[in-house]
Amino acid sequence: MTIRHLAHHVLALAALLSPLALCMCSDPPIPKPRGYFRITLPEHEYNSFESQLMPYKFDIAAISHVAKDHERGALDTWTNITYPTLNCKIHLTYLSLATSQQDLAFEDSHQFAYKHTIMADAIGEQYYEDPERHVFATLYQIKGNAASPIQFAITDSAGQFFRGSLYFYCKPNKDSLAPVIDYVNQDINHLIETFNWTNRNATHKKDYRQ
Repeated sequence: MTIRHLAHHVLALAALLSPLALCMCSDPPIPKPRGYFRITLPEHEYNSFESQLMPYKFDIAAISHVAKDHERGALDTWTNITYPTLNCKIHLTYLSLATSQQDLAFEDSHQFAYKHTIMADAIGEQYYEDPERHVFATLYQIKGNAASPIQFAITDSAGQFFRGSLYFYCKPNKDSLAPVIDYVNQDINHLIETFNWTNRNATHKKDYRQ
């Protein structure tokens, strides 16, 4: 083999080994963090809603609508605020109670919110009072992969009781759902701020758990 041929083979071997050497000397690959599709959310706009069957009214988001709950076992006083484009709903419950039963209903709401403790990173509570409108509310914000990240309860302190819980039609994921949760949270705060009783003399049930 001539010197010229030998040099040609050496150069060819070096060309083959160079990528391998670079791979062996470079840093190990670092996995990229999981990304999520960007969710485009509309500006907050509201419409007034007044129930024809229950004694309350409030503002709801323009991108949502209110409909009766048709799930099996649903009571006549159960309704949903549905967000078709956000794949979620706020389940609403109204009860007319004897005054002595109201604290029991509020305690049940508290316990229901804290049932999510296992999946929650933290649970925050906010309080709202407007004595002139007879509106007293507690808002629960449940951080983490909870099935219901936002819940609230409203009372007139004399027997009228209204409760709401946010649910998504998908497996909870705090990272991907965070923008939507924040968006709906603003709507729920607006609902509470615009909530009014239209008839505080509705017939009271004798027993909350009957």
